[in-house]
Amino acid sequence: MTSTEDGEGAPGASRVSAAIDLAKKPPKSQVSGAFRKVDADAGGGEEEAEAEAGAGGARAQGFGGRLRGVFAEYGQLCVGIDPHDYLLDAWGLPRSAEGVREFGLRVVDAAAGHTGIVKPQVAFYELYGAVGFAALEEVLAAGRAAGLLIIADAKRGDIGTSVEAYGRAWLTPGSPLEVDAMTLTAYTGVGSLSAVFELAEVAGKGAFVLSATSNPESFTLQTARSAEFSTAGLVASEVCTFNRLHLAEGSDLGNIGVVLGATKNLLDYGIDRDLLAASPATPVLAPGFGFQGATFDQVRSVFGALTAATVVSVSRSVLQNGAQKLGASIRQQADELAEALAATAATATATSATSATSPTSATSAATA
Repeated sequence: MTSTEDGEGAPGASRVSAAIDLAKKPPKSQVSGAFRKVDADAGGGEEEAEAEAGAGGARAQGFGGRLRGVFAEYGQLCVGIDPHDYLLDAWGLPRSAEGVREFGLRVVDAAAGHTGIVKPQVAFYELYGAVGFAALEEVLAAGRAAGLLIIADAKRGDIGTSVEAYGRAWLTPGSPLEVDAMTLTAYTGVGSLSAVFELAEVAGKGAFVLSATSNPESFTLQTARSAEFSTAGLVASEVCTFNRLHLAEGSDLGNIGVVLGATKNLLDYGIDRDLLAASPATPVLAPGFGFQGATFDQVRSVFGALTAATVVSVSRSVLQNGAQKLGASIRQQADELAEALAATAATATATSATSATSPTSATSAATA
């Protein structure tokens, strides 16, 4: 593949294998070619990022550390801000920028104190053009003021200076659209997103890259294999590589995560859960709960060792209960999620203990 004006061609099979090997055991002195340096056209490499950090003092606390703090205080529930037309109608709000603005502000107000994470779906604001983005800016400002961790579901992706501009729009402190993390798409290759990743590292922000998504149409593309890896597995492993090359001091979570649908069998998609869970664990944004069919008692069976790093996202299952009941609904779902995680953890522990003390295990140990 030839290079383009803004970026490089896709890596070959040998580079894919090297990325996976590095994710499994990254040498401290080695830096992956995909992430060694931000495209010169995108504003420089790690040296410039370090200079920017030095000019403003120490780097901000990493996204992974802040996410872990939110988990500890509020649990792992994330509430989507998705003003579908039918929800606007049900809430008595107009199908307009003012309607989506009021919708978002009500969700922020209801979520504050009951959960620590919200995820506005940018498309529903972009629908109304400039006034829609102005409405979103107000919702984001309210979320920041309420102390919520905000994930913009923007699904941006491109190469070179174009993708860098997306990152600057959403992750630059002080930007009107400033959020804590954004969703990205890696169809142009995970390495093409490096400018956004580096910006996130410097600014204490994060990102979630689409890997194995919850929609049924994803299967053929995301399970397609090149050499020994699926598309979804390659995306996840390269994100894992980046986190291991940018170890976040004082946190067991990386700053860059992946989107893994809760309605999927991740093994079918070539996702190595244990690899992603090894410290620093790769954060997971998990849609698919509630309206799409996944339930809280399935979190541990779907995500396994990644459970403790998973953001459990709900939207329509909460929002359809109406504005008047929204706060109570969020509180109930947060409690139900915490109870389900505790119950499945206890079951897993009991099963493990039983297996360890079973006659078969004892015989095996004696034979060994």
